[in-house]
Amino acid sequence: MNDQRPVVIIIFVFIVGAVLLTKLFMIQVMDDSFMKRAERNAIQRIVDHPYRGLVYDRNGKLLVYNNPIFDLMIVPKEFEVGDTTRFLELFKISKEQLIESYQAARNYSPVKPSTFIKQISTNDFARIQDFLIDYPGLFIMTRSVRSYPNPIASHALGYIGEISGRQLERDSSGYYVQGDYVGLSGMERFYEDQLRGQKGVKYKMVNVRGIDKGPFKDGEYDTASVAGHNINSSIDMELQKYGEMLMMGKTGSVVAIEPKTGEILSMISAPFYDPNSLTGSDFGKNYTELNKLETKPLFNRPIMATYPPGSIFKIVQSLIGLQEGILTPETTFACNKSLVACHNHPSPVNLFGAIRNSCNPYYHQAFRQIINQEVSSNTYKDTEIGLDEWRDHVLKFGLGGQLGVDMPNEKIGDVPSSKYYNRVYGEGRWKYSTIYSLSIGQGELLVTPLQMANLAAIFANKGYYYTPHLIRAIDGDNTKIPAEYQTKHMVGVDAHHFDMVQDAMAEALYGTATRAIMKDIQIAGKTGTAQNPHGEDHSVFIAFAPKDNPQIAIAVYVENAGWGGRAAASTASLMIEKYLKDSISRPALEEYVLAGNFIY
Repeated sequence: MNDQRPVVIIIFVFIVGAVLLTKLFMIQVMDDSFMKRAERNAIQRIVDHPYRGLVYDRNGKLLVYNNPIFDLMIVPKEFEVGDTTRFLELFKISKEQLIESYQAARNYSPVKPSTFIKQISTNDFARIQDFLIDYPGLFIMTRSVRSYPNPIASHALGYIGEISGRQLERDSSGYYVQGDYVGLSGMERFYEDQLRGQKGVKYKMVNVRGIDKGPFKDGEYDTASVAGHNINSSIDMELQKYGEMLMMGKTGSVVAIEPKTGEILSMISAPFYDPNSLTGSDFGKNYTELNKLETKPLFNRPIMATYPPGSIFKIVQSLIGLQEGILTPETTFACNKSLVACHNHPSPVNLFGAIRNSCNPYYHQAFRQIINQEVSSNTYKDTEIGLDEWRDHVLKFGLGGQLGVDMPNEKIGDVPSSKYYNRVYGEGRWKYSTIYSLSIGQGELLVTPLQMANLAAIFANKGYYYTPHLIRAIDGDNTKIPAEYQTKHMVGVDAHHFDMVQDAMAEALYGTATRAIMKDIQIAGKTGTAQNPHGEDHSVFIAFAPKDNPQIAIAVYVENAGWGGRAAASTASLMIEKYLKDSISRPALEEYVLAGNFIY
């Protein structure tokens, strides 16, 4: 029995060895799960962020391009720091920032990469890149930020920034992750899907120290990023630059439109800011500073500010009266200043004279006839019926609702209905004497500067408009723009009614806006002086030119600048000349506008 012990031991050892060899064979040859796990530990997945599409003006001049920046990424589980002091000096951060950034990354994921230091400049990247090998778990991801060769059109173009948690929650596409940049305002936000491009992915082999050992399997699983679509905007860069120069130091808006297309030639919100200030690592600081300013330079006045239209609304009243047959070109009223205040001019006046001289009492009396048509013997009910029918006409002019411009946060203005006055005064407790201020574009009536410019386009087109828009083409192809910007909207007024109105608007310059007159270009326009209970009145002017072949329609609104024939009309006339002639022949008028001394 004892003689068999060595044999048993040998057999036992042989069996154990065979089992171990079999297991090792299965691990190394038959079962590749361990190999794959090892590969995953040595493979780094790098997201290749695409360049956003470029933005050009209507003539192909570059408005927005990309500048490369570098984000320092971290994988917390792999991160090691030997000499902390040297690390802090190299990356120019404090110990507190190091701890805070590391903890934020670890909270996000110990094994997934996340941003450690954002938007490192090209110079700083060149300084640190050779030292990254000393810090396992760190690597660079290239991104881009926006740059502007000409610091103009900040509100129209918009800006990009890091996506917020709330935006991520609402993202149903699954495209975005924490740290991605997204359009936050203007065209950047509205055309985010077109501009952003498509991400790519690269897989790299790295050793335990994080050193790049080349692409995994020769890039077999890599996907290239696809740059975003380039956009040709409708903005005329030279006109925009000139308009911003004229509006420097002022508060207000300028919107210029090509009437026959609805393309926005210029959109100015004053005060404005340098769009380059909201790019790069100083975005947060600069945004906070701009947001604190009392002048509200971030507020997009052309589409968000609402004002009483003032006397420019008299043109709408005239057209509604003509279409309804209540007014004719010969309809005459006296300038009865006991009804409402007015400046001195010949009296009585017909409709042409009322437009030319901007006669307030004329429209007080005309509006009463539009509202009170004796549909009901009850004057309160009659006013209610008439107001709502009048409102239906006004809404067709693109007022009281969003026009649909390709920008976020467009306001609707206000065209009051009978429901509003019933809520304020009670049903059957208000009549024409309550609402007569609407006759001259005051009271509860509110419009945006964009809506004012669209009115000018309607008057130029004799009764129709295209939705104002900033897009002209995508990748140079104008067939790719949304169909809604190629749809004609009729306002429900016969074209022949506009003939007399256009003639009167051309003559109006000789009555209330002599500064706007040009010798060789006939402008048709209308001034407005919108009442302001908080200070000086606002200066308003709308116009189109040339009168018989309109190529530009414009609205100018200058806050606290008094009569419309001064600040607003002068600014509009200069911009019309700049657009049509590419030069200025009236340096004295330009100097007057630049000086800004409109109240005297």
